[in-house]
Amino acid sequence: MNFSVNDETSKLISVIIGIANNSGGTPKLEDLYDPKSIENLKSGSYPLESKMIIELDNFSNVLKKYGVNVYRPKNIKNCNQIFARDVGFVINDCFFKSNILPKREKEYDGIEDIIKSFNGKTINIPDNVHVEGGDIITLNKNIFIGYYDKDDYSELFTARTNKDAVFYFKNFFPNKRIKGFHLKKSNIDPLNNVLHLDCCLQIVGKKSAIIYPDAFTNKEDYEWLQSFFGKENIYEINDKEMYEMNSNILSIKNDTVISDPNFIRLNNWLESIGLKVEKVTFTEVSKQEGLFRCSSLPLIRN
Repeated sequence: MNFSVNDETSKLISVIIGIANNSGGTPKLEDLYDPKSIENLKSGSYPLESKMIIELDNFSNVLKKYGVNVYRPKNIKNCNQIFARDVGFVINDCFFKSNILPKREKEYDGIEDIIKSFNGKTINIPDNVHVEGGDIITLNKNIFIGYYDKDDYSELFTARTNKDAVFYFKNFFPNKRIKGFHLKKSNIDPLNNVLHLDCCLQIVGKKSAIIYPDAFTNKEDYEWLQSFFGKENIYEINDKEMYEMNSNILSIKNDTVISDPNFIRLNNWLESIGLKVEKVTFTEVSKQEGLFRCSSLPLIRN
């Protein structure tokens, strides 16, 4: 089998879905690396491992119902392995191993055997190129990259992808259009932090997009997206909906998506444009600032 992912909505054939087993229980504050997890820890509402296991299993079972080959990481004790998308990502026939936060390096060990079972190319990205899969969105000849490059980059554990990633992929894929989007970041306020590009942008169906307009440092970036997709094909989400991860849904195919039943306004819109919405509750997982796209790593779409 070869890796093959060229867009976000083609039929999903094979995917890795994260696991919550033995994830280490309730962590210490200094071990967290996103403001929403920190907020929930401080408020006493940090997600329960047992509930996250159930949510991820329900997610996997819906995919299996559609004939998707679902892989799960090898369990590593005391390691949070939920967000498989951060660890790596596929573009065309290449698997790119992410350069992620040092605290999270062992997460790759859980999926390494799965990746090695494929015949495709595995790319080790240069050390200076910081990138996580949530900041990469592909659409055939286009690659959209969320990044951050202000002077406080090294102080922000929420800044996961740097501008070197934009240059790297321009060189790697000279025949594709690489478009970078500078995202707003905060270590302390989840309502003002856009952890990854897929927390503010998601492609659905054949020509539509879910977008949080205030995610972008540069107003021109949102105007570019309006021109690219067409205003009539864009569903705008607000601050609260971004916080709840409304854009972090997953397409099984171009007419079917997985979403959370609590996203009532979004789900009504998805159905209004002709999409089937499979609803899976992901309330506990979302407390760690990730949802369906973050916890899935597509290996083959066609």
